[in-house]
Amino acid sequence: MDPLIDLIRLLRPRAALFGGGLDASGAWAVSFRKRDDLLFCWIERGECRLTRPHCAPLQICQGDFVLIRTVTPFTLTSDVSIEPIDSETAVATTGNVRLTLGAGGDRPVTLHAGKFAFDTANEDLLSGLLPPLVHLAACDTSLGRVRALLTMNEMEAREPGPASAFIIVRLVELILVEILRTKRSQADEATTGLLAGLNDPVTACALAAMHRDVAHDWTVGELAKLCGVSRSTFATRFRTIVGTAPIDYLLHWRMALAKDALRCGERSSGEIAYAIGFKSPSAFSTAFTRAVGCSPKRFAGNAATKSR
Repeated sequence: MDPLIDLIRLLRPRAALFGGGLDASGAWAVSFRKRDDLLFCWIERGECRLTRPHCAPLQICQGDFVLIRTVTPFTLTSDVSIEPIDSETAVATTGNVRLTLGAGGDRPVTLHAGKFAFDTANEDLLSGLLPPLVHLAACDTSLGRVRALLTMNEMEAREPGPASAFIIVRLVELILVEILRTKRSQADEATTGLLAGLNDPVTACALAAMHRDVAHDWTVGELAKLCGVSRSTFATRFRTIVGTAPIDYLLHWRMALAKDALRCGERSSGEIAYAIGFKSPSAFSTAFTRAVGCSPKRFAGNAATKSR
């Protein structure tokens, strides 16, 4: 199994092209609050700057695509010296999710925006999957594929046909995969997490093995031998690059699989326990309660209540 695809499937991403964005000209600025969402936008015409606290301004130009996790507030502007209006206040005032900003006809900007939504059972996995911001310049060869997939997704949502639901899910998975495959979204030397792990040949081998056979009783020594390095070298390298110890990662992944299975409600707690590598349902229940904060039974009941 591919760890990246495994994670994307657990997140069950859905792209919403809700008609948002802006048409602007002249001098303007609009701010967006911290919401812990995953937004995307692309510039059809013109250019503007994207600013975030403690980061250098980013110039985004015609044809560029930006994926931004709103872990901090951010601002889109024609000039960083302009005081921005709040986007949520502006939408509430006008009743229109697409904003018209500025005045005059100079420096026109047309920007389209949307949002990715994820399955809430494992939404926490997103924090280790993507950097806070991914900027794909118009000259990036992968951008054409991303734009084509977004267009196909929008057309399928507007004019659904046979198997539309299946097609839309696959398209959204592909959009995220294309974005994650780009060099701009790959972790740099200061970043830890799954993407960093998949870019290192040693940790990538271990991650693939754990995902391929999650029920196996893996040990650090066995994983190190599989990767062709010493136990101590492997343990240090994995923790440094992925950000956690190998067996802690395995437990975290098992809990993610368990939450997904419990949310679906198609298997009993005992069946799930054996499928992800626990010796007994009671051992699974104890580990799940410690990791998640409630028993598997209670988690499944809460998930069922939310889905009604």
